[in-house]
Amino acid sequence: MDQGAGGDIADAELRRHADATGRPGAGVSTRLAAAYTGGFLLNRRIRRILELSGWRLAPLADPRRADAVAVWGRRPVSARGQWVARRWNKPLLNVEDAFLRSVRPGPSGERALGLLIDDLALHYDAARPSRLERMLAESALTPQAETRARDGIAFLRDEGLSKYSDWSPEAPAPAPGYVLVIDQTAGDAAIAHAGASAESFAAMLAAARAEHPGARLLLRTHPVTAAGHRRGHFGPEDLDQRTQVCAAPVNPWTLLAGATAVYCVSSQLGFEAILAGHRPVVFGQPFYAGWGLSDDRIPVPRRGRALSVEALFHAALIDYPAWYDPHHDRLCAFEDVARALEAQARARRENARPLLCTGMKPWKHAPMRAFLRGEAGPPAFENDPARAVARASGSGRTLLLWAGKETPEIRAAAEARAVPLWRAEDGFLRSVGLGAQLLPAASLVIDDLGIYFDPTRESRLERIIAASADLPSHARKRAEALQSAIVAARLTKYNVGSAAPRFPSRPGRRRVLVPGQVEDDASIRLGTGAVGTNLELLRRARALFPDDVVIYKPHPDIEAGLRQGLIRADEMSRLADHVARDTSAAEAMDQADVVVTMTSLMGFEALLRGREVHCFGTPFYAGWGLTRDHAAPCPRRVARPDLTALVHAALIAYPRYFDAETGLACAPEVILSRLSARAGSVSRHATRRHKLVAGLQYRLRGLAPLWRN
Repeated sequence: MDQGAGGDIADAELRRHADATGRPGAGVSTRLAAAYTGGFLLNRRIRRILELSGWRLAPLADPRRADAVAVWGRRPVSARGQWVARRWNKPLLNVEDAFLRSVRPGPSGERALGLLIDDLALHYDAARPSRLERMLAESALTPQAETRARDGIAFLRDEGLSKYSDWSPEAPAPAPGYVLVIDQTAGDAAIAHAGASAESFAAMLAAARAEHPGARLLLRTHPVTAAGHRRGHFGPEDLDQRTQVCAAPVNPWTLLAGATAVYCVSSQLGFEAILAGHRPVVFGQPFYAGWGLSDDRIPVPRRGRALSVEALFHAALIDYPAWYDPHHDRLCAFEDVARALEAQARARRENARPLLCTGMKPWKHAPMRAFLRGEAGPPAFENDPARAVARASGSGRTLLLWAGKETPEIRAAAEARAVPLWRAEDGFLRSVGLGAQLLPAASLVIDDLGIYFDPTRESRLERIIAASADLPSHARKRAEALQSAIVAARLTKYNVGSAAPRFPSRPGRRRVLVPGQVEDDASIRLGTGAVGTNLELLRRARALFPDDVVIYKPHPDIEAGLRQGLIRADEMSRLADHVARDTSAAEAMDQADVVVTMTSLMGFEALLRGREVHCFGTPFYAGWGLTRDHAAPCPRRVARPDLTALVHAALIAYPRYFDAETGLACAPEVILSRLSARAGSVSRHATRRHKLVAGLQYRLRGLAPLWRN
């Protein structure tokens, strides 16, 4: 899914979308919807999505003034609104959750990411055609729309996204080769309005047994039933030697992949079975039946058109819903919501394990709590790593250590006590300002194998990069769009520094940028050999490019006197043609043709900008055939991913992102928009705050351990 499909939807697309769904949309005056149920009034998210879609909810309004009467689904409480609409001859505005709702089911309290707003009928009411049915009967896909749908299906499948996406990677999946029979919650209006009943489930199970003699049958419990909120249709009396229940939180796409046949009544999982390549046997009349993609035991006579899977998906998940972007408070495209849901689901899965954090300065505790809060509660903290190992051993917690604080002794102690040891570090899109300014990071990497800056052992990032050569189309498009957006926005990890003056040049000679690094940084200690100081790096760069223009850019922390790595002025003037002080990394790379580095992230950022990169160390991006490597090769790095695959691994698959403005896990595209806005503001004010903090820290440099990790 490319980024161009998400973000701000063009006004023309919003107008087309509004016309197709019967909603006013952009540029059309708001209409009044009278509401007579408390759910509309108590749920701010629902009211906001309706407002953005052009409907202002009016509680207990005089129906004569209203343009429509809003009703939620076909629950008993909606009968009041139906009666008012009939009494005053007002149209119904039918509202329901969209097909990607939230990580957990509605009773959990999580707010919906989208609504289905229909002025004709509910999508699950087979008695009359809804807007969705009209779309399916009339729409024609362009080649671009078909590709977009295909990418969307692949994204949902690859990320395990469904209406509810609260599955666990640790839940044991049943051995493949079963017939999947899908249960639903008893009394669900989507059953009765799909022309089915409780008896339909008994008939479905009997048919599955008769049509697959000797096969294993797997009865899939609805997530709401599994959570104990509502009962289903199957019980112990339905089990036998070849029939078992699956109530565990297994990835639904994994269940579909292991099935040889799928039976359903009106469950959305039946729709997803079609997306997964099945032809489900359907015992009701849901929206996805009657289009030639299912075996319909109760046909819908008015539906006779044969559709492709992509056409069904495009109508149901791209055209029909009103999707909501919780990070920017606006309507958005399907792709934005899918990424938001994936980020939230990933955070919930990865935060489920109880954590004990150590090796982190106190100022980091609050942002880490926000980032890592999960089902087991917020992480605990212990300042002393040695004591943390003992505490983790006694509490069953995983030890999360700030990566730069790891020592062989801590690792050995954790192994001796069988304590899982993970490592944390800032991600590669971090903030507008340095970590030394005590600014919380917008991204975090958590590595259960090693850490990205330590080439002496395998890291999770290294494993992801090695496996990324076969990225699916949607992942490649997303990485390409993200790379282009980062370069266009002139973003780097920290986004500090002033505008660069024009660097000196010589006709026919290249500009060679040499970024300085903090010499006692862990990436230098672990990732370099013969070249481990800024002075030696500058010497090697001059020797490698004797006639070219060499520009040295000191590290901001070194310029502020906070960290080790200063080169004497006479050495700099002898080896470099220009020293770029307090200069934006993005602007420096814009003027450079070549970047020479030890392990600096600027080498990776230069690759994003199409620059030639020489490495005298072994950073995570070296050794894959994308850089000119002058250090000893890493024997593990034999794969040859291209730059797009590297970008996807480093900026999408490996890190996690957190939006401090909403308190939600988010996609990298959200952080990109946040950093772009802040970086623009900072550049306009000439990084005044950074200079003030840097000056203060210089005066207090003897106390630097208080804010350094």
